[in-house]
Amino acid sequence: MITVDGVWMRYGRGPMVLRGVDAELAPGTVTVVLGENGCGKSTLLRIAAGITVPSTGAVRGRPPSVSYLPERFPDQLRLSARAYLRHFARIRRLPTRSELLERLGFAGDLDQPMSELSKGNAQKVGITQTFGCTDGFLVLDEPWAGLDVAARAVLSELVREAAASGATVLVTDHTGAAAKLPGATVHQMSEGQLRPVAEVGFVELVVTCTSEAVDQVAQLPGVQSVRRMA
Repeated sequence: MITVDGVWMRYGRGPMVLRGVDAELAPGTVTVVLGENGCGKSTLLRIAAGITVPSTGAVRGRPPSVSYLPERFPDQLRLSARAYLRHFARIRRLPTRSELLERLGFAGDLDQPMSELSKGNAQKVGITQTFGCTDGFLVLDEPWAGLDVAARAVLSELVREAAASGATVLVTDHTGAAAKLPGATVHQMSEGQLRPVAEVGFVELVVTCTSEAVDQVAQLPGVQSVRRMA
């Protein structure tokens, strides 16, 4: 069991970003954190992953194996996608799971720097790195962002598979995909505090648009899936 115990966080002399956050993350579960931009979701995930040290409080029971997917990659990341995957595989002493790239529909150049890949292709490389090891703690910051419809569905499958194999999954998401996962526990981050959400609602809309606009609609925030109707 991973326990987030009374975590407070502020950057420098700025306002408190997190205010006494408590949470319990059990193996085999998916915990979803929702909230507006800038509310502290990413900060909480970095603390949970052990990347950022909280001002007060602690994260206890973190397993040795932690896989972290950031919301975005640094603009100056010159490492190629191939080298990026090999680097993390070497650290974990595990093979590079290149089959995940195919499953996600990666369409870029593996020898291209990560910073030059499209958002979608960079995200697919990041997901492949993260799911290279699924026996510990997976921390995913907006993993569905930038993905096409098919890749979003594959990612949902990967998260379900990881949880079913015993991994602990902590994820932020604005698309609605994470909250739809079977058994997911959903929390709302607001004013630096984490509150459980009893029920998350979704709306299905039928719209008329050109075939060229379908992919653009699929990329809009909050859109989980798009179906073409005869």
